[in-house]
Amino acid sequence: MTEHKDWTWVLDRPCDECGYDSALLEREQLAAAVRVVAAKWRDVLSRPAVAATGASGERTWSVLEYGCHVRDVFDLFEGRIRDMLKARKPPTFRNWDQDIAAADGAYGDQEPPQVAYDLASNAGKVASLLDRVDGDEWKRTGGRADGPQFTVESIVRYMLHDVEHHLFDVEQLVEA
Repeated sequence: MTEHKDWTWVLDRPCDECGYDSALLEREQLAAAVRVVAAKWRDVLSRPAVAATGASGERTWSVLEYGCHVRDVFDLFEGRIRDMLKARKPPTFRNWDQDIAAADGAYGDQEPPQVAYDLASNAGKVASLLDRVDGDEWKRTGGRADGPQFTVESIVRYMLHDVEHHLFDVEQLVEA
């Protein structure tokens, strides 16, 4: 499931697939948006048979595997945001291969209630961190090793697209 697409364009225009539009939220709404999407993910992960939904090991992840990915996205981005806020110079983030993370983390073998709990906990850490960001801190920068540069504000918007898009993905799986 490795994707080599550059999704940073979602910061400039709405996503054609999921409809996410990063421009619709005011900066002050970002922490609340993280909490809202985390609650939606907890609901999704409480559905029956989430581990069996989808095509685990093939091109499409199961709902559980998507949930594990989103849990890890919140954890990863919380660290990146924290680094951007405290670093003297803009940090460069190492590449994160979601497929390696899925394999190493045995995403398909995890327990949905624990994943839901951990996802909510990680999202809560992100939201709490965002609650404390003020003024020019939103403009602090950092970048990926492959080139894209972000501010704290833009990386949160980028992260929100990822978790909202995967929520859209799992809804498509459930409907199929």
